Amino acid sequence: MIRLHNPGMPKHVIHISEAEAASDFAGVLARVRAGAEIVIEGQEPIVVVVRPSKPEPGRLLSESIALAEAHGSTVTLDGGLARDLEDIVNSHGEALNPPTWD
Repeated sequence: MIRLHNPGMPKHVIHISEAEAASDFAGVLARVRAGAEIVIEGQEPIVVVVRPSKPEPGRLLSESIALAEAHGSTVTLDGGLARDLEDIVNSHGEALNPPTWD
């Protein structure tokens, strides 16, 4: 039985039992992909909360430099930075083999 959380909570928060989640995990993931937050309850009040991931924004180089300076870094970026980064990328030439669940 799927039940919505209390009326004060957004309707996209769904509480289900641990057994329900285990019996239809594909359904749980489908709801999460659709934007719902799933709260799985078990012996403890809450076992886990599953919610859609939010893309993490990158940081601009200027922000990184400002952050480094704020922390007292004395590192300087020179004209060889691009070459150094390219060398690092090329030194890790092995193929990426992500898990099948990615």
